[in-house]
Amino acid sequence: MKRSGVVLRLLTALGVGALALGSGSAAAAPPAAGSPGGGALLVLEGRTDLPDYSGDFDHFAVDLPGNRLFLAAEDHGTLEVFELRSGKHLKSVGGFETPHSIFPVPQTQRLLITDGSDSIKLLDARTLTRAGTLKLHPGADSIGFDGSSGHLYVVTGGKDVKLKESWLEEIDPVTLRKLGEVHLDADHVEAMAVEQQGPHLFVNVTDKNYVAVIDKATRTVTARWPIREAAQNALAQLDEANHRLFVVARDPGKFIVLNTDSGASIASFAAPKRVDAEIFDVDNRRVYAPGGEGYIGVYAERDAGHFAELPHVASSAGAKTAILVPELRRLYLAVSPGEGKTGGGIIWFDVKAAPAS
Repeated sequence: MKRSGVVLRLLTALGVGALALGSGSAAAAPPAAGSPGGGALLVLEGRTDLPDYSGDFDHFAVDLPGNRLFLAAEDHGTLEVFELRSGKHLKSVGGFETPHSIFPVPQTQRLLITDGSDSIKLLDARTLTRAGTLKLHPGADSIGFDGSSGHLYVVTGGKDVKLKESWLEEIDPVTLRKLGEVHLDADHVEAMAVEQQGPHLFVNVTDKNYVAVIDKATRTVTARWPIREAAQNALAQLDEANHRLFVVARDPGKFIVLNTDSGASIASFAAPKRVDAEIFDVDNRRVYAPGGEGYIGVYAERDAGHFAELPHVASSAGAKTAILVPELRRLYLAVSPGEGKTGGGIIWFDVKAAPAS
């Protein structure tokens, strides 16, 4: 397989760059996001219920050739498997602590799954049976992929494992070698965005309310950009071509645009408070921020200096993680029932092209 094809699949699984992760009964079609010209940009297409599920879901991954959609059921301790195109629930795979992120490795036919423990769990991607572990610091959670090097970054440590420090660990997902780490004096580190052509990655240091800029070659923090518009900065997506970093914070909910050359704030808009995934739709120059309150925040990038908030998209209460599959023009959301409730599932939207300018 050519390297470009490998990178394409890996980026699709993660929801990176151009490819970019309510309850109970079926929902009626919600109002769709409208463009300035009046056309709907996101249209609800389907839903699959998991009526016996309780707790929260975390992130998605996609196996496009195998027509499968994977979802980390963090409070259930399982990996949920769906048929990608139909949304049919196929299988539930147990044996995890608190699964968070899923990374398919087509070269070795493995799935790498972080589950908050002291090791990444490995599954045979064909049979979904256990295929080993890769030991790291405890608390493995968020991941980010660098297509230029083929390396995977994993956030570990933090308050969930009763540590006052965190790490960003760099591994080769094919050979399963650990290559290095960056120590962070923080007990809450969330999502990152990795430059695919440039030398940096950007990671949310949530408890200190800044974005850490990390030099990938030296594994050092070269800058700390404070987030002043809101606390609990947690999500990050990158428009590398236009030197823009999109950050979502939770207190209060804010969508914030930063200049990746300087860290300067370019724009900010209201966002849902309970967002647990952020998607950059490169083809349509839009950002989606699904909120557990029951709607998706949608933001348009007119150009590098001009952004706009579009009408909300009604989704479902608890639908706060998502993944975009550009090849199908679909945005999938996981509907988490939350604590003390049962009945979750997935819903998916048809993504309409942006109108010609």
